[in-house]
Amino acid sequence: MSIRKPRPTRSGSITLADIAERIGTSAITVSRAINTPHLVSAALRAQIDAAIAETGYLPNRAARALARARSDSVAVLVPSLSNTVFIEILAGIHDVLQPHGYRTLIGDTRYSAAQEESLLRAYLEHSPDGLLITGFEQTAATRQLIANSRIPVVHMMELGPADACAVGLHQFDAGFAMTRHLIERGYRRIGFLGAQLDPRVMERLAGYRAALQQAGLVYPAGELLDRTPSSIGLGVQLLDRLLQQAPDCDALFCCNDDLAQGVLFECQRRGIRVPQQLAVAGFNDLAASAWINPRLTTIATPRYAIGHAAATMLLQRMEGRVPEPAQIDLGYTLVVREST
Repeated sequence: MSIRKPRPTRSGSITLADIAERIGTSAITVSRAINTPHLVSAALRAQIDAAIAETGYLPNRAARALARARSDSVAVLVPSLSNTVFIEILAGIHDVLQPHGYRTLIGDTRYSAAQEESLLRAYLEHSPDGLLITGFEQTAATRQLIANSRIPVVHMMELGPADACAVGLHQFDAGFAMTRHLIERGYRRIGFLGAQLDPRVMERLAGYRAALQQAGLVYPAGELLDRTPSSIGLGVQLLDRLLQQAPDCDALFCCNDDLAQGVLFECQRRGIRVPQQLAVAGFNDLAASAWINPRLTTIATPRYAIGHAAATMLLQRMEGRVPEPAQIDLGYTLVVREST
């Protein structure tokens, strides 16, 4: 069979008709091979795939979305793409949506409500079929954009109003449970290191305060809050500051494991014995926490499961089904190790 060269279009781009002409078939057949490949023979699919690769053809997704009244895309807004917590959530989302043919439009809001609003405006121009969004701390304008778009939405990481679809855990309860653990171990001057100060960290802080108040152990000198993003290096810095303002602190609840790991490294450098002189606890159970010396007591959160369940719930909503239940509490696990 002779290979015909594609005809140049007015814009210079390659069309379905060009691919079809190149291999001697119809544009409908080429479209079928792209959208429903199981309906086309393997031999013909191979020819079409080769022609697409040779010409650099890109499907016109905007036209396709208009024709099918769907875009096969889902917008996903998370606060960070460098934080392991959200990377694992994205893995769970991908494993649900990719087999169903959905692309994800991933936005890094950098813990900024204004950036979240800006990204949502941009992504709504692509007419996504659904939205996965972190937490409930959206601006009024963002909430209005979501309402006006009428696309299915599922919130992740937190549980909110009864009429919202959400998958997550009770951050307050997790913070309370960790503080109760420290109290039950006999610690009385329990400090709290907070970084980033996003809504989930503030809920952990509220749980910490409630547990101390319940036990009659309020310890304001032990609280140290910093809006800087959480990191091992920040943990080192915050421990130095904490020991200056609360030198009698005997236990420390860090809002994230990377802070806690930094605290442990600095304790080793200073010769502070853990947990004999200072108990240290973290949050999220990052991979290194089980291997650091001493091994870190922490709260394990089901990040992958949250992404997987949230995407599954969104898939149900995009298919017109009503999820039951509308909110899923995946809970947390208190992992007790050597550091407390």
